[in-house]
Amino acid sequence: MIYTMTLNPALDYVMHPLTLDMGYTNRSSSEEIYCGGNGINVSTLLNELDIVNVAMGIEAGFTGDYLVSTLQEKGIASNFVRLDKGFTRINIKLNGIVMTIVNGMGPKIPKQKIDELLDRLDTIEAGDTLVLTGSIPKSLPENTYTQIMKRLEGRGVQFVVDAPGQLLMESLPAHPFLIKPNNHEVGRIYGVDPLPELPEECMPYAHKLQEEGARNVIISCGGHGSLLVDEDGEEHVVPTARIKLVNATGAGDSMVGGFLAAVTHGFAYEDALIFASACGTATAASRGIAKRATIDRVVTALYKKMGLEKPTNLLCNPKPELPGIDME
Repeated sequence: MIYTMTLNPALDYVMHPLTLDMGYTNRSSSEEIYCGGNGINVSTLLNELDIVNVAMGIEAGFTGDYLVSTLQEKGIASNFVRLDKGFTRINIKLNGIVMTIVNGMGPKIPKQKIDELLDRLDTIEAGDTLVLTGSIPKSLPENTYTQIMKRLEGRGVQFVVDAPGQLLMESLPAHPFLIKPNNHEVGRIYGVDPLPELPEECMPYAHKLQEEGARNVIISCGGHGSLLVDEDGEEHVVPTARIKLVNATGAGDSMVGGFLAAVTHGFAYEDALIFASACGTATAASRGIAKRATIDRVVTALYKKMGLEKPTNLLCNPKPELPGIDME
């Protein structure tokens, strides 16, 4: 079973303004509401791929009610601790010529609610995977992820960590199954100037992260592709499709979900990286987390671009080329 943790979930209220002039009234041409938060994004992608998972975290108020009910309507099992006060934050995303984002602060989380969340982790068993992704709310200790991993230490639970900077480095002694920083995060961790852009430039740092404890290291490099140093020390590099960027939110989370989905089905690490890259690209080309049909098409196109034969039943079926995706 795969469990995802979202300590500071949100409702993403996406508006498409016709203008964006400060100090004036602006109009939106359309709006959407999505259940946001890194772990929820991973759960949404896994659910789209028919991978059973449980979304865990903390919610509050009428916005928290909406979040949980929406997840349940989509068939995503959830196990959220409910706060007595406050409400799950709302993030405003103005998707105009330039994406402008205002993220809410989120509710204050008392210690007893964290203790309740930790108690719920006891349902996780040997062989299960726990995804820890995203930043830590300011009302929680900065070592919350470390507390969670220590709580489950020695139980045979696999950890996946996709978190910024020091949070990521502090997870390495627990030997996480997978970590997934991006190229600029890696550059900042190791003080690289200028920041690395290409997978080949990031490869030495992927090996360093593995030496420090991670089993599998994916580094995403935006439009330049992605790389994986797997637990056997093998290097893999995958290109990306050129797309019209619609939505950058959740692309990295989709990569994590796609990799776990492929590994869960027993596919080789290279194929898992290709599938992960396709999931991230498909989400970047979509308004929300990518749908199965979009992922299918990008997967097929990626194998064609790389000159490789797609494994049978790699979680998808061949589909026609997707308009707007250029694999040349």
